[in-house]
Amino acid sequence: MWGLVFLAPELVHGFGALDLTVGRYLAYGVISACLIAPRLRGLLPRIGRQEWMSLAWLSLAGNTVYYLLLAAAVQTGGIAMTSLVIGFLPVAVTIIGSRDTDAVPLRRLLPSLLLCAGGAVCIGWQALAAPASGALTTQGIGLLCAIGALIAWTSYAVGNSRCLSRLPDVSVHDWNLPTGVVTGAQALVLVPVALLLGQGGA
Repeated sequence: MWGLVFLAPELVHGFGALDLTVGRYLAYGVISACLIAPRLRGLLPRIGRQEWMSLAWLSLAGNTVYYLLLAAAVQTGGIAMTSLVIGFLPVAVTIIGSRDTDAVPLRRLLPSLLLCAGGAVCIGWQALAAPASGALTTQGIGLLCAIGALIAWTSYAVGNSRCLSRLPDVSVHDWNLPTGVVTGAQALVLVPVALLLGQGGA
């Protein structure tokens, strides 16, 4: 299912990266709002102002910015190159997360990390071997977008884990629902921008 994030931008070239991001996260926000409604009264007292600010940043990095960059990377650099770069997510998250207090020492994870890196290279070997399908500048922009998406989601994964560790009375499910609501609100703010850009491109 996760692989569909790469297919959607490739299959619907009539929509730009911003259009796809807004549509994706408006749907996520609506579903999250419906699911959180019956739990809201018990959940609100457990989430303070600082947590809402964290949710805004996490939603922006791990959802809005991540998917905007990923969709742009697929549409400019292709699926193979994008999947190769994003395939290093487990490696990047593990290396940065290993600095946390209770993290498993990096030396114990080295064999797993090497296998993950090898697997990512095997998945994306065509991106390295095949000739570029577009202009070199376009391919470069796609690569930069993919690297940006990798950085955004790595920041989200590590930051999200650290936030949850400070909230022992909030479950992962209860944390994901307000994340969806906040992400949906961000997508709603981007609707006018997407409409203006769509009119400009018409």
